[in-house]
Amino acid sequence: MSCRVGSRPRWRRALSNPAASLCLSAAVAAGLGSAMPARAAEPAEERVQVTDPYIELRTGPGRGYPIHFVAARNEWISIELRHTDWFKVRTAGGKVGWVSREQLESTLAEGGGTKTFRDVAVDDYLRRRVDLGAAWGVFNSEPMLKVWTGYRLSDTLSAEATVGQVQGVYSGTNFWQLNVMAEPWSDRRFSPFFGIGVGRFSNFPNLSLVDAVASDANLANATLGARYYLSARFVVRLDYTLYTVFVSDKQTSEYSAITAGLSFFF
Repeated sequence: MSCRVGSRPRWRRALSNPAASLCLSAAVAAGLGSAMPARAAEPAEERVQVTDPYIELRTGPGRGYPIHFVAARNEWISIELRHTDWFKVRTAGGKVGWVSREQLESTLAEGGGTKTFRDVAVDDYLRRRVDLGAAWGVFNSEPMLKVWTGYRLSDTLSAEATVGQVQGVYSGTNFWQLNVMAEPWSDRRFSPFFGIGVGRFSNFPNLSLVDAVASDANLANATLGARYYLSARFVVRLDYTLYTVFVSDKQTSEYSAITAGLSFFF
């Protein structure tokens, strides 16, 4: 293939034409723009208005950090970030600092209503998955101790495993049970619940009794109770349980128990 001296390729002749060059640039820009993914719209920052005489902005999320600016009453501030019970905010003048949840709770939202900021510990309680607990009470007027662990399957349903012991005057009892628990108002600090379950019941008489025979039987139960979130990761619990023990094919025994205890969640 031969090339003539002084000849220019067609693309160079096209670029030498200003109108053609402009069209080519526009086409390239349009192609690049369509190839680049569209940026998602950034979430709008939440703004609140100061109603106290002032709000203190600190250099970091904690009372140990110094105050470097004060936002006056009626000034609007934007909330950018939360770290535990501290919020990073920006004033209308561009000043950035950290404000405690207690101070922000006195502010007004853009709609004019009072702004509330839920305690971060309550958020942990609402997101709980596993809990461990122990309770003491009475089982047909005899002392009873039980421990349990539960796992939340959803916001309102959980599975629970319990082992317990009853120490009576003439005999002792060991039992275990598996329950499905329903908690319709699990997002509240005080939350009633109910459940049903099955398990195993073992009764062993005192050795001092003559001709006493140990017995094992299946059991079913129904539970009604309530829990109250205290603070940190601790919950108080009170429940009433009705037990049906299937002693034989033709005989059942009924027992009731009332217990109060404390659980820890994580």
